Amino acid sequence: MSDIHNELITELKAIVGNAYTLTDSAKTRPYSTGFRLGSGDAMAVVRPNSLLEIWQLLKACNKADVAIIMQAANTGLTGGSTPDGNNYDRPIVIISTMRIDQIQLIDNAKQIIGLAGSTLFGLEDTLGVHGREPHSVIGSSCIGASIVGGICNNSGGALVQRGPAYTELSLFAQVDNDGELSLVNNLGVHLGDTPEEILTNLQEQNYSETDIKYGQKLASDNEYHERVREIDSDTPSRYNNDGRRLHEAAGCAGKLAVFAVRIDTYEKAAREKLFYVGTNDPDVMTKIRRDMLSTFKNLPVSGEYYDDACYDVSKKYGKDTFVVINKLGSKYIPKLFAMKRVVDRISGHFSFLPTKLSDHMMQFASYLWPNHMPKRMEDYRSKYRLHFLIETNNDGIEETETYLKETFKESEGDFFACTQDEADKAILHRFAIGGAIGRYHTLNSKDNGAIMTIDVALRRNEKEWFQELPTDIEDKIANKFYYGHFFCHVMHQNYIMKKGTDAKAVKDQILTMFDERGAEYPAEHNVGHEYAAKTDLKAFYKTCDPTNTFNPGIGKTSKLKRWAEQEK
Repeated sequence: MSDIHNELITELKAIVGNAYTLTDSAKTRPYSTGFRLGSGDAMAVVRPNSLLEIWQLLKACNKADVAIIMQAANTGLTGGSTPDGNNYDRPIVIISTMRIDQIQLIDNAKQIIGLAGSTLFGLEDTLGVHGREPHSVIGSSCIGASIVGGICNNSGGALVQRGPAYTELSLFAQVDNDGELSLVNNLGVHLGDTPEEILTNLQEQNYSETDIKYGQKLASDNEYHERVREIDSDTPSRYNNDGRRLHEAAGCAGKLAVFAVRIDTYEKAAREKLFYVGTNDPDVMTKIRRDMLSTFKNLPVSGEYYDDACYDVSKKYGKDTFVVINKLGSKYIPKLFAMKRVVDRISGHFSFLPTKLSDHMMQFASYLWPNHMPKRMEDYRSKYRLHFLIETNNDGIEETETYLKETFKESEGDFFACTQDEADKAILHRFAIGGAIGRYHTLNSKDNGAIMTIDVALRRNEKEWFQELPTDIEDKIANKFYYGHFFCHVMHQNYIMKKGTDAKAVKDQILTMFDERGAEYPAEHNVGHEYAAKTDLKAFYKTCDPTNTFNPGIGKTSKLKRWAEQEK
């Protein structure tokens, strides 16, 4: 390590303290390894306790000419908040913001300001007493995902009426083309003139109602409820490369250092109802989607789809997640994942223990619990290969029930209106699918090849949505799991390869097929280090970060300073 970098470590410790400056590889690994994929070396991980400390860290790191990765919860599914390999031209410092989790309510809780490490779960908890709810209410929120991370990645969520996470109101730092660090306050709140004043006043909530501006800038995607209804459009409803929703912090993927975002909240419905639909005919689901989006007065809340393979894998390998949330509440899931990481980190030092020991332990424990699935769902699993969860509220409840009764007089399949217990369990069962597939692969890795995932947005007018693969591709796959947000036509498709199969080559073949059909990918998980950023998205990243100081390499772009060409 050079003298300047040794001096940087000393300066980082002076800012946040020795205990919150991690340099030992065993301690930095949880931060430099992705939730699902991606890892690399970090010179240091620092954990500031204030917005002002983040600013001081940024100044020190920029002066020392190191690369910077801003990290919140590190729950991304495409490795977008960690290093990816070690072929960078500068050391990397990771700034973890999770100690700065304050959420401030404004405008009678109709909007909030979330600081850098605030979480969706914390937001849901905070808003509950005010009769309001956040953009996402289950999914990423349950594993501790951050508010800022959702905005930076235009995360989608399951809720049809709300669209991707989006705001034009944020407070961030960037490095300009001359290498100068500056603070940009576009939060719509007057907080002072200097960075030190602005950051301190925000964290101490030292501002009044008269300092808050309510102008034309958006704090959510106010058009999505109309966009998703356009069922004959030949473009997807939402996807990460959509220039319509790339603005400063929104979609920046860590190419800016985001201190805070201001976002809208939503009134909690007086009545809610979940309808469980089963069918063996994809055309029936197509009809329901097109009819409900185009003719209903009341737009549905969500429409979650999964196939029979997903049902089975979630029932067996997602049982522990299901039971913890069902019996203890979603607030225990972040703690469960934290414990899981500790167990896996410790067991990694012992070669005789299996990889991801925590998964083996939790799976064994789940066998001790009886069947947790409602009887009517089990009956539908025995009859139908396609399962569709339609959530509605208020006047949409009667509208949906009347429609489904008429539809299934002639269409193949059936439906039932869930009790509250059935609804809670159906939603949890759907939520557990992603983790259950990963668990299945971990515990059966000796018999299978690599796992490969695709997050894709289909055209709004796409009718042939259920994927039928050519024989030459099908023969290379051991297991397929299809699920997604069906009204939005956002599909998550997971494949477990047969042993010896080149997963990357198969993925490229499937993505080429999607290209030919006008689909877009990724849909909502963002590019991370798994997908290549397309031309417009790459240009947006360069505008945000012309020196390539922040999160270099994102979207398979250059990892070198000033976007220099990198040898392959």
